[in-house]
Amino acid sequence: MSHADIIRRHYDASDRGDVDGMIADLDPAVRWTEAAGFPYAGTYVGAEAVVAGVFSRLQDDWDGYTLSIDEIVDGGDVVVGIGTYSGTHRGTGRFFAARVAHVWRLESGRVVAFEQFTDTELVNRAVRG
Repeated sequence: MSHADIIRRHYDASDRGDVDGMIADLDPAVRWTEAAGFPYAGTYVGAEAVVAGVFSRLQDDWDGYTLSIDEIVDGGDVVVGIGTYSGTHRGTGRFFAARVAHVWRLESGRVVAFEQFTDTELVNRAVRG
């Protein structure tokens, strides 16, 4: 299985809401970085930290939060997913949609690093109301 296939498997699990599937290929010491300015900005180390700091908070704070991936760029050990985030913030009732790029770094079939790039201002407008 190629590294791009591993990332496709992550996105498929995300589409199903399958958190266990989403973290199945994360290295125990994965470094997961959410963009500066994003509501959950920072670097989380390890799958538990990613679930608690990102995935659970997205589920708690948003209605209909989705990630639609349009393209996966296979660079071997570096894979890029390009798409769109969207959702409605539960606290404000405001909807947003923003383009996103994810940069995945893999070693021996395991995700060792993830970095998110998105227009955080679009997200924050929905959060602030």
